[in-house]
Amino acid sequence: MSQSFAVAQRVRVRNDAPKGHCRTPHYLRGREGVIERAYGAFRNPEQLAYGADGLPKRELYWVRFEQGRLWPGYTGTATDTLVAEIYEHWLERAE
Repeated sequence: MSQSFAVAQRVRVRNDAPKGHCRTPHYLRGREGVIERAYGAFRNPEQLAYGADGLPKRELYWVRFEQGRLWPGYTGTATDTLVAEIYEHWLERAE
């Protein structure tokens, strides 16, 4: 499977709320970030949690977020960031 996103590309975390096991934090849903690193393809942990085979494999990315854009009233510096590992099916291109 080829990578869906490139390093330095702006992405948005899908703002979904499916039932069941999810590996994407609620506070990141709907937020924009930047791809920092592509790890490769791995079996989908959301399916593995229910005993499925986790296939097809999904690309896993390191996504960097500006903390000031994550939390209203954030008092840290403008350069503070958070990095999260997010699977491709939770990401979409930012406009």
